[in-house]
Amino acid sequence: MNDKQLKRKVITGLTALCLSFPLSFGMAQSPAAEAGWAENIAGAVIGGAAAHSQLNSTLHKYNDTEQGRQEMLAQMKKQYGVNYDSYLNNQLNRIMTNLTRGIGAVDPSIYKKPYNYFINNQKSFNAFCTLGHNLSVNTGLYNVLHNEDEIAVVLAHELGHGQKDHPAKGARRALNVQILGAATGSQVGQVMATVVNNRHITKPMEREADALAFDYITHAGYNPGACAAVWQRVMDKSQGHPSEFQKFMSDHPANDDRRDAYAKKLNQYSNGHVTNKDGVIKVNTAVFCTPAAAGGMSAKERSYFVMGNLAAAYHNGHNTRAAYTNGNTVMLGQQPIITCTDGDESAQTLAERLNKIK
Repeated sequence: MNDKQLKRKVITGLTALCLSFPLSFGMAQSPAAEAGWAENIAGAVIGGAAAHSQLNSTLHKYNDTEQGRQEMLAQMKKQYGVNYDSYLNNQLNRIMTNLTRGIGAVDPSIYKKPYNYFINNQKSFNAFCTLGHNLSVNTGLYNVLHNEDEIAVVLAHELGHGQKDHPAKGARRALNVQILGAATGSQVGQVMATVVNNRHITKPMEREADALAFDYITHAGYNPGACAAVWQRVMDKSQGHPSEFQKFMSDHPANDDRRDAYAKKLNQYSNGHVTNKDGVIKVNTAVFCTPAAAGGMSAKERSYFVMGNLAAAYHNGHNTRAAYTNGNTVMLGQQPIITCTDGDESAQTLAERLNKIK
């Protein structure tokens, strides 16, 4: 393989790696191979050991400097297109503002490198964070998720990757392997195939991003139950469209494991007072309710929102107040618990029961 052929392979693999850090559903399409910033690294890779310093310099530029961040953002928009839908963009602005505030409460470093973000025109269900705190949401995500709290969970997960610098760490790990392969004369094509087809996000990184998402969501004022609910929704939707979720299931933690991990966090957040087993909500080991399917949610998905409201009530001390009704909504102090619809027990019945078991 000559240098020209090698350079083409390096560019293709590098750009796919750096622009694809998705939450869940497979790789985004590789950007154009002629991107100038990729050529710079590609030439360096061919140089073998000397490329390490060039690699670090280039990653620093696109991850840490404003010029590099903006160049990366422009390349992303050129490759994936921009969706200017006013409703979706207003919602995205609101979510990012809330999450920035929530993250800032536990990690003020976010204000040193604010996120760039936009909605792209890709139809697959995905969101991804890249070098330089550049984040993008696929239009296809909105075909599956309609609840703002659940969308916020997706973005909080991606921001967790960004806050812990997972994109740069993954790129550095993959490209260091590439450099060593080129230097020792190994099969560069095989190495680059690994780079293109593997995001180099480890399961510990995924678990870290999930844990951070829970903290970010609770500090941003969203329903913490959405963290479990979104994975229940993915499970529900994947039953009817398995091909759309195949890539995600092959290289990410299992959806039910992520849901159950969040349910455990919700129990801890409630100081051990609230549990959810197969959609049956218990308070202090006594059955409170089994929410019905409603609002486009399955019964199980909706149950995690009720669990989240109860967990927040206990966490914030509202359980010291009496439960009461406000129309069809059960309240515990100032915390709404459930708005009853067809298929649910009456709000009055649930409020009376909650007062007995809380």
